[in-house]
Amino acid sequence: MSADQVLDYMTGLGREARAASRVIARATTAVKNKALLATADAIEAAADSLIAANALDLQAGRDNGLDEAMIDRLAITPSGLQNMVEGLRQVAALPDPIGAVRDMKYLPSGIQVGRMRVPLGVIGIIYESRPNVTVEAASLCLKSGNACILRGGSESIHSNRAIAECLRQGLEAAGLPQQVVQVVETTDRAAVGALISMPEYVDVIVPRGGKGLIERISRDARVPVIKHLDGICHVYVDDRADLDKAEAIALNAKTHRYGVCNAMETLLVHEAVAGEFLPRMAALYTAKGVELRGCERTRAILPEAIAATELDWETEYLAPILSIRVVADMDEAMDHISRYSSQHTESIVTEDFTRARRFLAEVDSSSVMVNASTRFADGFEYGLGAEIGISTDKLHARGPVGLEGLTSEKYIVLGDGHIRQ
Repeated sequence: MSADQVLDYMTGLGREARAASRVIARATTAVKNKALLATADAIEAAADSLIAANALDLQAGRDNGLDEAMIDRLAITPSGLQNMVEGLRQVAALPDPIGAVRDMKYLPSGIQVGRMRVPLGVIGIIYESRPNVTVEAASLCLKSGNACILRGGSESIHSNRAIAECLRQGLEAAGLPQQVVQVVETTDRAAVGALISMPEYVDVIVPRGGKGLIERISRDARVPVIKHLDGICHVYVDDRADLDKAEAIALNAKTHRYGVCNAMETLLVHEAVAGEFLPRMAALYTAKGVELRGCERTRAILPEAIAATELDWETEYLAPILSIRVVADMDEAMDHISRYSSQHTESIVTEDFTRARRFLAEVDSSSVMVNASTRFADGFEYGLGAEIGISTDKLHARGPVGLEGLTSEKYIVLGDGHIRQ
């Protein structure tokens, strides 16, 4: 496609999505659930063709030199297909946020004023490699009453087209227009530029992928963006911590999974317990193959640790590497977090209730925890059922973004011929 053709194509998708958004916004919960469950059935019925389409992407990926980590994210396995199906059914079982009214009250004028939860409208989602995102994003947008335009990576185009056909079948079974969920068919990169530049058709963009993609979207978008760039998460072990709890938390936060945004990247330890605590942790981390990088005070206790640089404190490793800093007190720990955190997730381990309250109040991240692993920063673990991503922004949505995060509120007023005096 030429640049003009791509723009025309994306404009057409936007126009159709805007029209479809009015239909899905007024759809009943029963209709939306019917579409989700019918899509789940369609995916189960099309399992062989979905895996065959995915095999085309995997072969092309290997031919193009994709690394094994990317190939792993790209692959659709039979268990992965079942997870898609179960995910759709779980979203169908979630409470529908649309139309909920709160804070309805009479005012002295006699009118009633309240707030009603409503869809955002049209959501553009830009993501890389993982075909399962196509199903997750579509299901959350559909249940929250939004139309969506999904632009997956070029490496997963065959898989996404096959999944799109299942989504079309689900929408058709529920009597909804197929334009409620549209998967971008072109792999031309100009499609991304067009999608993020159509405020007349698109209400919000959600990028899911690497830092480079999200930085580009955030810089160039003319549409509001829900995003997070990094997951530089911290655990602070206080001198009033239960060290057995701290051991379990610090080990889980780092080693449960390495390549995720809610994994701990920096461990902060109070100087009063560092001499006892760090050797305990070093033995556990070494057994797991974790490379340790530490400040001077850390290396005085753990000579085997590599000297940490300024860059280490600013790095989301997404790997078995951990930076460690010994601090004088909680204030120094919070100063470090304030300077280097990506405002994703931070945790304090302490038995001191007053310090825990201070940490919760003063640490400015989207999730702040007491005596818990940062790995809990997840929509499913928070009881949201599913999430479309995690937001470190402060406006609209913050933290894991589930169904409610894909909605807004409007004021509603009930009167009976009332006029303002």
